[in-house]
Amino acid sequence: MSPSPAPGTAMLVEGVFAREARRIAQAISAAESGNVPDLLRGIYPRTGRARVLGLTGPPGAGKSTLALRVAQVFRRRGQTVGIVAVDPSSPFTGGAILGDRIRMGEIYTDPGVFIRSMATRGAMGGLARATSDAVDILDAAGFDVVLVETVGVGQDEVDIVKTAETVAVVLVPGLGDDIQAIKAGILEIADVFVVNKADREGADRTAAELAMMLDLAPSRTWRPPIVRTVAPRGEGVEAVVDAMASHGRSLHASPEGGLRSARRARSRLLALLEERFHRTIESRAPEPDGFEDAVERVCRRSEDPYSAAARLFERLVREPAVERA
Repeated sequence: MSPSPAPGTAMLVEGVFAREARRIAQAISAAESGNVPDLLRGIYPRTGRARVLGLTGPPGAGKSTLALRVAQVFRRRGQTVGIVAVDPSSPFTGGAILGDRIRMGEIYTDPGVFIRSMATRGAMGGLARATSDAVDILDAAGFDVVLVETVGVGQDEVDIVKTAETVAVVLVPGLGDDIQAIKAGILEIADVFVVNKADREGADRTAAELAMMLDLAPSRTWRPPIVRTVAPRGEGVEAVVDAMASHGRSLHASPEGGLRSARRARSRLLALLEERFHRTIESRAPEPDGFEDAVERVCRRSEDPYSAAARLFERLVREPAVERA
């Protein structure tokens, strides 16, 4: 028996709008393989209605369990939830375990929940390349909330702020040098701080250090609340959802919401342009005086990297104009 043909773009768009789990999964798979422009053109006018929430933090902070409990709170409140969980890829094989469906087994069969695991496939910043596309697909499918759980991140892996309108940074006691673990970018992107595993020794210290750092940080319209949770028992999770909702109301009541939306759109466009530029350069690499020749000259020290990059860029932007003429 021959396999059924892959669905066309129109079929995928219709299935996404109808919130058909199979078509949503196929649409996200198309996004991961890069076959997405026509699909996104079809669904994009129906996006912008879901609340996009991010959960990020260091490895072992309990983000998956917290995501499960947060989704359960939204479901009890009558809202549908799409979850995009990003897992790390092996730097050697490119494989990933993608175990979030197992960890979230309590809600996997709920028709009001859709869970998709994605591998980073070498992308940095805590997200996969197609995460924003997956969020758009779930948004267009009519989910009220789209929850994005990042891979365990460090201090500068903060791409979630380019995707989610509200970001919760999840921390746990016993990280060692707590201030070093939460400084810089991670501190600055948080709209809500969650001290998970708060039944452990050191939870008071972690919360106190967070409060101290917020006191020392430049003043902002919104001061991130610090919420303590014990996710396996569901303790404090309602407060996390309430804090996220409060931040959403604050955004919509101030110019900050529009500014954030513009920043997210700008970041996404720049990322797509950068990706397209890389693909174009690499596809023309073997051409005479192309990328491979430039690599060789830089290796021989006959040309510096800045001059080589400028020459390649000028060639790339000039030649289409010559062809059109």
